[in-house]
Amino acid sequence: MRGGTANCTVIISDELIGSPVVTNPDFLIVMSDASLIKFLPKLKQNGLFLFDSSLVHEPALRTDVTTVKVPATEIAREIGNTKAANMVLLGAFIAKTDIVSASSIYEAVESLMPETKKNGIADNKAALTEGIKYIEDKKG
Repeated sequence: MRGGTANCTVIISDELIGSPVVTNPDFLIVMSDASLIKFLPKLKQNGLFLFDSSLVHEPALRTDVTTVKVPATEIAREIGNTKAANMVLLGAFIAKTDIVSASSIYEAVESLMPETKKNGIADNKAALTEGIKYIEDKKG
């Protein structure tokens, strides 16, 4: 939600999910100071914390989690669509965790995008690609 605080929980499992409630996530992706303050304390020890360093400038970092700064809004601006910053972070998350394949995310973007928003597919794919590239470039 642009201009306000919003959150979403995603559970990925090969087994039946008994409850959709997550109190201590393994991964956290943050795009605002308000979300940082509210959710970083709940991240599990040894968890992965990714944040948009274009928007969250001085996070109170934890030493017991892996922290990854991604200038997602800046990268999205460079591809011409700041609304795609979340997709940049998703690409970075995929590259960092290998939890799902990039090809499955590209397929999902194409198949799940409503007909009225099909013109956004190219921007979303570009943002995913740039997020993946950002992490891969940091590895090398």
